[in-house]
Amino acid sequence: MALGQIFKIHSDFYYVNSDNSIFECKIREVLKKQKQKIYVGDFVEFQDGAIEKILPRKNYIPRPTAANIDRIIIISAVKEPELNFTQLNRYISFAKYYNLETVLCFNKNDLSEDDRIIEKVFSIYEPLGYDILFTSALEGYGIEEFKEVLSGKTSVLCGSSGVGKSSLINAVCPGLNLRTKNVSEKTQRGVHTTRHSEIIPLNENSRIVDTPGFSNLKFDFLMPNELDLLFEEIAKYKKECKFPDCLHLTESGCAVKENLDKIDETRYQSYKEFVSEALEYKERVKYQGVKTETAHKQKHNKTAVKISTRKRQSARNTLKQNIYKDIENERTD
Repeated sequence: MALGQIFKIHSDFYYVNSDNSIFECKIREVLKKQKQKIYVGDFVEFQDGAIEKILPRKNYIPRPTAANIDRIIIISAVKEPELNFTQLNRYISFAKYYNLETVLCFNKNDLSEDDRIIEKVFSIYEPLGYDILFTSALEGYGIEEFKEVLSGKTSVLCGSSGVGKSSLINAVCPGLNLRTKNVSEKTQRGVHTTRHSEIIPLNENSRIVDTPGFSNLKFDFLMPNELDLLFEEIAKYKKECKFPDCLHLTESGCAVKENLDKIDETRYQSYKEFVSEALEYKERVKYQGVKTETAHKQKHNKTAVKISTRKRQSARNTLKQNIYKDIENERTD
């Protein structure tokens, strides 16, 4: 049995790096029936072109899908497309939910002639403790600092389409020649150039997980009263609220609302939007339920394939028939 790491997933094929050799593998049917998910970055055991076992992860994120990572670098564009603070706060909150070290990188700095954007970014995110980096892949500005951030880490690059992730990787590793494309003039939105997540080695100790751009992350998987913990500047006032289940929206005696002058407006507006998404999720759970029949079960920390109700009943009927046959045979003997 060989040990390796998934560095790329394409269709139903999993590409495993083992001792600097690449193996194209499929997943065993038993793992499919157990609904085991495999992410780029997973360590696996495999043999004869089949993945037999997924080893325990130290961490993971489901979107962009990656496992066993050291930090997440959120790439935003200063311009083209315009900097969207709500989208940026969405990525930051997801990274915080999964307890990942986060760096904020603002690319295309050469396109901005307005220093107020840079000043606003520092005024909002530097007090929250985030490392901030401004770059221009086109002019080479900030690339050496970007290399230092990547050094000795496995870093996931995430961000909306068109912010320049592939251009930054090309600037760091010119020999890769990743495909890039300009932002659409009509929609002012980026075009997907990266189609799947993939680990790109920079050297022996530094690796990038390049991911497709996307923008439809939603907080439709957790309860509304969990959102404030993803905003440090809101969470620190939570204990002072009159009600323990305060959502900091319209409640009386809300310490957060009393301190809104100390919280950036874009951050609070983002929080309210995310709470709205979580409230929709709560209603869906309340009235529709989320329980689904699964094809596997957990028992004593082990995953086992479940036998369908129809098959269980069939087995019971067969058992009964065999018992009746034995009784009948005893009577005739």
